[in-house]
Amino acid sequence: MTYDLTALRARIPALAAGTAHFDGPGGTQTPQPVIDAISAALSRPLSIRGDGLPGERNAETLVVEARRALADLLGADPAGIVFGRSATQLTYDFSRTLARAWAPGDEVVVTRLDHDANIRPWVQAAERAGVTVRRADFDPATGELTTDHIRAVLSARTRLVAVTAASNLIGTIPPIADIARIVHEAGALLYVDGVHYTAHARVDVEALGADFYVCSPYKFLGPHHGVLAARPALLETLRPDKLLPSTDAVPERFELGTLPYEFLAGTRAAVDFLADLAGRPDGSRRERLGAAFERIEEHEGVLRDRLERGLAALDAVTVHSRAARRTPTLLLTLDGHRTEDAYRFLARRGVHAPSGSFYALEASRHLGLGDSGGLRIGLAPYTGEEDVDRLLAGLAAFLDPAADAHG
Repeated sequence: MTYDLTALRARIPALAAGTAHFDGPGGTQTPQPVIDAISAALSRPLSIRGDGLPGERNAETLVVEARRALADLLGADPAGIVFGRSATQLTYDFSRTLARAWAPGDEVVVTRLDHDANIRPWVQAAERAGVTVRRADFDPATGELTTDHIRAVLSARTRLVAVTAASNLIGTIPPIADIARIVHEAGALLYVDGVHYTAHARVDVEALGADFYVCSPYKFLGPHHGVLAARPALLETLRPDKLLPSTDAVPERFELGTLPYEFLAGTRAAVDFLADLAGRPDGSRRERLGAAFERIEEHEGVLRDRLERGLAALDAVTVHSRAARRTPTLLLTLDGHRTEDAYRFLARRGVHAPSGSFYALEASRHLGLGDSGGLRIGLAPYTGEEDVDRLLAGLAAFLDPAADAHG
């Protein structure tokens, strides 16, 4: 079956406003079934989880179904799915918990490719524990982060390596499974930021070798909150700060306060929506998700090729997304022009392509772009050829106003 973009877009109400969205790396637009699931959860009785009254049972069902959905999406154990306010909050929580076992002389590794949410929590936890932080570089010419870059900063003293599964700035996809192998050989844990990666590829946490994997449903058509996946047995070894009367069961011991039940309903609906993109009713949800992401990758790949061909025709454009394996996310700079001005020009034409470093501050600096970064173009499952053509026409007009004025 073909990828039915028209039918997909018709189920996302925000697209009716007419904006061409290239801001997916910062958050996707929401399908109607996700909106309906959130509304339905709030429309029925809802209370603290339990097995007595309808509100208690509804809450329990929403949590259980959401854990199963995320387990299917990530190739994880439902008992190892932890919910939080955001991926950033979860990383801060786990950095503080893990750091309790660190001591002076230990080392942690972060990379310059990462979003600051997978750098600063570890740096700050290390500082408090008196632990050394070592930084893995990436090649700014190619955008590649390799096992050699990680190996160069690994030692017998390394306790944890934090690395992104895909750069939210330039799209680079490092070889996580290979990195996991050398990290584990060194006796360290691997914490993977999958926030950007999860929106574009089939995830298998076990195959990746991630000890901890975080993502954010609002990057893959769901609502705003965070998710962490880990082996339940590993979670059992960790003792986070928690309230005295709250449960000590895993994974609940890591979930502070009452969960956002309505958002969990929306997340389950988002996973089901993605599975439906497989275009077939047969097979398990996990199998359909695999097929769906094959189609998403193919669709986004075709559009990325179209976009890159168009950008290559614009002399003033420099594309900083160059890794051999990467998501459909491109970072541009424009000779003689500020990308902030390009963003505003495009916005007036109904094209949303934001400018900045997008919290990947160290990556932007390592690329020589300072704190200002560039113009980020991110494709999503609902992006179409017309969107890409509008963006390219808008950039051409921005770079050559005279040509635009004379049509």
